[in-house]
Amino acid sequence: MKADELVAVSTSLGGDFKSIEPHLIRLEKHLTLRTYLAGYTLSDIDSKIWLAIKSNRVAVSFVRKGTYPNLHRWFTYVEQAHPEIQADVKAADEARKAKIQAASRAGASYALALQDTDKGVVTRFLPEPSGYLHIGHAKAALLSDYFAHQAYKGTLRLRLDDTNPSKEKEEYQDAIIEDLALMGVKPDVVTFTSDYFNHLYDTCLTLIKAGHAYADDTDVETMRDERGRGIASKRRERTVEENLAIFDAMKNGTEEGLKNCIRAKISFDNPNKAMRDPVIYRCNINDPHHRTGNTWKIYPTYDLACPVVDSLEGVTHALRSTEYTDRNPQFQWFLDTLKLRQVFMWDFARMNFIRTFLSKRKLAKLVDNGRVWGWDDPRMPTIRGIRRRGMTIPALRDFILKQGPSRNVVSMDWASFWATNKKEIDPVAPRHTAILKKDHCKLAIMGDEAPAEPRTEDKPLHPKNPAVGTKKVAFSKELIIDQADAKSFKDNEEITLMQWGNAIVRAVASGDPITSLTCELNLKGDVRATEKKVTWLSTQGQQLVDAELWDFDYLITKDKLEEEDDLEQFLNPTTATMEEAFCDEGVAKLKKDDIIQLERRGYYRVDKGYNDGDDKKVVLFCIPTGKNK
Repeated sequence: MKADELVAVSTSLGGDFKSIEPHLIRLEKHLTLRTYLAGYTLSDIDSKIWLAIKSNRVAVSFVRKGTYPNLHRWFTYVEQAHPEIQADVKAADEARKAKIQAASRAGASYALALQDTDKGVVTRFLPEPSGYLHIGHAKAALLSDYFAHQAYKGTLRLRLDDTNPSKEKEEYQDAIIEDLALMGVKPDVVTFTSDYFNHLYDTCLTLIKAGHAYADDTDVETMRDERGRGIASKRRERTVEENLAIFDAMKNGTEEGLKNCIRAKISFDNPNKAMRDPVIYRCNINDPHHRTGNTWKIYPTYDLACPVVDSLEGVTHALRSTEYTDRNPQFQWFLDTLKLRQVFMWDFARMNFIRTFLSKRKLAKLVDNGRVWGWDDPRMPTIRGIRRRGMTIPALRDFILKQGPSRNVVSMDWASFWATNKKEIDPVAPRHTAILKKDHCKLAIMGDEAPAEPRTEDKPLHPKNPAVGTKKVAFSKELIIDQADAKSFKDNEEITLMQWGNAIVRAVASGDPITSLTCELNLKGDVRATEKKVTWLSTQGQQLVDAELWDFDYLITKDKLEEEDDLEQFLNPTTATMEEAFCDEGVAKLKKDDIIQLERRGYYRVDKGYNDGDDKKVVLFCIPTGKNK
């Protein structure tokens, strides 16, 4: 092997055994007559490859077993003859522990004592492509990513659980992959449950032939009632031959087949209802699968596909929310009955927020009924929705990882979620000014200090961060201010015009609304002594920018929506409000997704830039900060 080939090998010794086996074989051949990989002393490439193997628990296990004699000889010799290399190993271990301790200090414990991690760690994220990812999915994805790539040098698999063609779309599949990339989650392998339809079909045949599954034509309501009361189905004792014949009829989508499903024969009266003969195969002849088309007329359920494919794909640790805890014994039953490789489970609490629901079925209903603008609506708890509202990815990751993999189920307020985001955006958000169009008040500047002609000055975009840059601020005798400010002024009251200086109120026009007032500049006045700091815009010396300022409320009026609740009864009738405003001309330069602060109003995300369309206006979405208004 040449030097560049050895370098390539050193960077490829990650992942599962299947992906690294060819590299181990190449190293085995290369070392047939060599003590070192390169030269006659410990080289840099020897150190890199030794450390790469050492840090991959799967690789080191095979090397130590002596599966590759030359590689085993070299690995052991380097370990014994060069104790200095152990310092690098120790440093890597300490770095990993430091990450875990840092997460614990941040409010979450990651010391889970996962089983058999010395044999390698392979986690998976298993979303169904039946909707867009929401914040609950984000927690599952980020935790699986954390344990695979940070806590342990392992592998993260993304598997799209596409077993229900009546609800799944390629649109959702693509969106899931895009959203994970947006969150910085980079799976090492991407697969689909549909990749294993042939294997799962054969698995179901195996269960039927062994007497561990049966065909059942009981109607849905009766089956649900019997499972709830622990009553055996009248079809439970069908013969193997009869079950095989019906399963074949299901596969062909015949009239008889369509009446039936296949159920695992576990128990009919187990105290754990998840163990009461779950359905493992169903017919569907009406909806083409978005990947396999009309090839199949029967599809496995999650209960069968999850344990079988997890084991088949080499998953070592499956993390899922506590709503699946009752299914853990069922998962284990399939592994034991089918004599499959063990997969360890860890349950974590799902993220629950007040006045929020995460049911994809209910969220889809809002989209389909036009109650929201789409899956990326800023009122939706989807990744795209909260991103459109103004949540940054670093804040999202930080917030979720601080929750950790605890099993304690809590219902959180959104305040802490958005407060985390404020810490990210406040140090870098440029400051701009907006005056509401409705009933805005004209303010005339008088006195010796009033500018004779309109002029502009460069002012900092951020009072504490010069790196954000500067903006042009126009000064003139003709200003506009908000009506609420005008109504609060008293004659001869001294106020502060922000980014200009103090002024004294001299004349306020009578009426409601107030249409105009006059002020005399007092730039020598102490800005710290005034009670009122007022935002304003000059109507001269700049081209004011038209803007829409949007704000949003919760979609539902109830803190916790129960499964049996009628969604329509608890929908908030007004969840979006908009006010038209004038903004300073610097706002015209903003692009979609920029985040700014409008002085005295709050933080906003640019949903549409000034030049994004023919209407020449900016659309801004208010970003919550965690404080109640």
